[in-house]
Amino acid sequence: MAQSKKSQRTGLITTKLGMTRVFSETGEHIPVTVLKLDNLQVTGVRQADKDGYTAVQLGYGKAKVKNVSKSERGNYAKAKVEPKKKLAEFRVSEDALLEVGAELAATHFVAGQFVDVTATSIGKGFAGVMKRWNFGGLRATHGVSISHRSPGSTGQRQDPGRTFKGKKMPGHMGHTTITTLNLKVVSVDAELGVILVKGAIPGSEGSYVYIRDAIKRALPKEAPLPAGLRTKADNTAGTAA
Repeated sequence: MAQSKKSQRTGLITTKLGMTRVFSETGEHIPVTVLKLDNLQVTGVRQADKDGYTAVQLGYGKAKVKNVSKSERGNYAKAKVEPKKKLAEFRVSEDALLEVGAELAATHFVAGQFVDVTATSIGKGFAGVMKRWNFGGLRATHGVSISHRSPGSTGQRQDPGRTFKGKKMPGHMGHTTITTLNLKVVSVDAELGVILVKGAIPGSEGSYVYIRDAIKRALPKEAPLPAGLRTKADNTAGTAA
């Protein structure tokens, strides 16, 4: 299918396996993050005439039936797919809608294209302002005692006589949703269901990572539309492996 300028494809749900490195043809060292797909299927479709918008709901992995609620089991039965560990919805254009039950593959992205990734950063607990906001701290001498790592004054004078909202202060650090833009796809392995992305990605090993086409870069002509789907040949190869 020919790509239109306004085509918006679905993203993918992956898990972060960790980081490693690869070498280019010229011997250049490239640090990469390894992202893994696992039984990623379409579990639902949102259409403009019925739902008011167009989107695709994806399910990742396999969940035990006992861990799935009765209503969710009914939705999976209607879609004729096995219960999933993780669900996520991606907005798409009308020309990128998929059929329920279709399984996506790592070939949804092509080597060299840019992607945006969203993940939950590693939680670091309660942190002071020097660690959380990179404050310089107080002086190491001239009357400063004990409070070298304190934030200093946080208020104002009698007018306005209060501390403004959003003031950088000690508190919970990390465990927030972070989106990193314009990361380059180094390579894709359809058989293993692995995507190698250049650079670091937020989150700990085993955490979920949402990856989609970069919004600030043009979609490569080689990128499949409406999506990169897993074929019967791929399923056979995966079983044989």
